[in-house]
Amino acid sequence: MPVFDLATTPLREFHRALHSVREGENEAFEVLNPRGAHSVAVGAMAPVHVEVRGSVGYYCAGMNEAAEITVHGSAGPGVAENMMSGRVTVKGNASQYAGATGRGGLLVIEGDAASRCGISMKGIEIVVKGSIGHMSAFMAQKGAMAVLGDAGEALGDSLYEARLYVRGSVKSLGADCIEKEMRAEHVAQLSDLLARAGVEADPASFRRYGSARKLYHFNVDHAGDY
Repeated sequence: MPVFDLATTPLREFHRALHSVREGENEAFEVLNPRGAHSVAVGAMAPVHVEVRGSVGYYCAGMNEAAEITVHGSAGPGVAENMMSGRVTVKGNASQYAGATGRGGLLVIEGDAASRCGISMKGIEIVVKGSIGHMSAFMAQKGAMAVLGDAGEALGDSLYEARLYVRGSVKSLGADCIEKEMRAEHVAQLSDLLARAGVEADPASFRRYGSARKLYHFNVDHAGDY
């Protein structure tokens, strides 16, 4: 396994090696002493494994496609931003807008996530073992999010078709977001999602939230909600 110590090696050298891996090649990398560096392990296009030993700054694992990236620490803003596929795991906490605009793949945060987690998600799946901050899943269009802890204010504001599952309390719901029935299909989806994230939890202990579909088209009676 190639090892890159960012205390002595420029980040661009690691990225040069990361981006040189082609589809079908199973490579693994270890990154030491990230010391809060920004944009670590971005743009991975092949199914590589990356172990980052420490905390990172903003946009770690951004635009990930196919890679499995684990951060053994906490992550700054925008971890797994615009993720396409693969898996990103944060062993600590994540700052704001984790998984923003993600189109696919699985993001697992073992600690808490700050505000706007999953903002404008477009197919990504997110599991947060702790709690999430305010305005999470704002304008979430597609995908699923499971939160084992609590959710802050305005959860799912202007939500589209993403499915939100929360086990703890929700401080408030955003515009057009309502609690919905947990049917068998949702229990099955949540069970599969939790299993892939390595979480043992009873799906029946979660509540589901989704769009009331009142803001899909402009309605003067709801003008104050836009």
